Amino acid sequence: MTSTPSEFVWYELVTSDGPAAERFYQAVVGWTTQDAGMPGMRYALASAGRTQVGGIMTLPAEAKAAGAQPGWCGYISVPDVDAHAARVVQVGGTVHVPATDIPGVGRFAMVADPQGAVFALFKGLPAERPAPPPAGTPGTFGWHELHAVDDAAALALYVDLFGWTAAETMDMGPMGTYQLFATGAAPVGGMMRRADGGTRASWLYYIHVEQIDAATDRVRAHGGQVLNGPMEVPGNMWIVQCTDPQGAQFALLGTR
Repeated sequence: MTSTPSEFVWYELVTSDGPAAERFYQAVVGWTTQDAGMPGMRYALASAGRTQVGGIMTLPAEAKAAGAQPGWCGYISVPDVDAHAARVVQVGGTVHVPATDIPGVGRFAMVADPQGAVFALFKGLPAERPAPPPAGTPGTFGWHELHAVDDAAALALYVDLFGWTAAETMDMGPMGTYQLFATGAAPVGGMMRRADGGTRASWLYYIHVEQIDAATDRVRAHGGQVLNGPMEVPGNMWIVQCTDPQGAQFALLGTR
């Protein structure tokens, strides 16, 4: 579908209380936030140092009425949003928000893969992109994890849609295989079968922190919950999987 592998370029939290969520992530991962100036709403731009990493907004009333829940969504760059949205439908996925222009920013569509995992397609307006900060910079997103119903089918789909490549696999025993994937030279995420036997897939996004234990303490101190961890992962790193006070799931990655 793409000649150049697509990459995650933005992360967006829609939540029941945007200002409260801003305060939580400021305290836990050290972000600063500022209003993007969109008419009729607050869309907070979250930055790690000088690098903008994502946006935070309160769920619109109509979305709440339809049952939408707080959650993070990753934006994946594509050369043609409309064509990719059509392809998602062709392979059994769903379009939640059709291709729409964001004035002065670009074009996006909100979709779900055939197993229900939600993500966004995005093409920005022509502009020079700033150089990314060094890998592992605190406050930046550093890992993308798909909890799938059928991990083999999910891998094949994303390889087809975005030109991603399968990297090495890790045997997790009774939990199955953890399949790493890459959008360039190095792996940027992994896919695995849902451990709880659930029938809907979901993406989980990991944020770098300097020290995992201190960050874990901050999660609890500011009203979040730790669901799993700290757990050691390859590279002398540790992870925790959490929910913020409004219920959105996220994860942290750091040293110990």
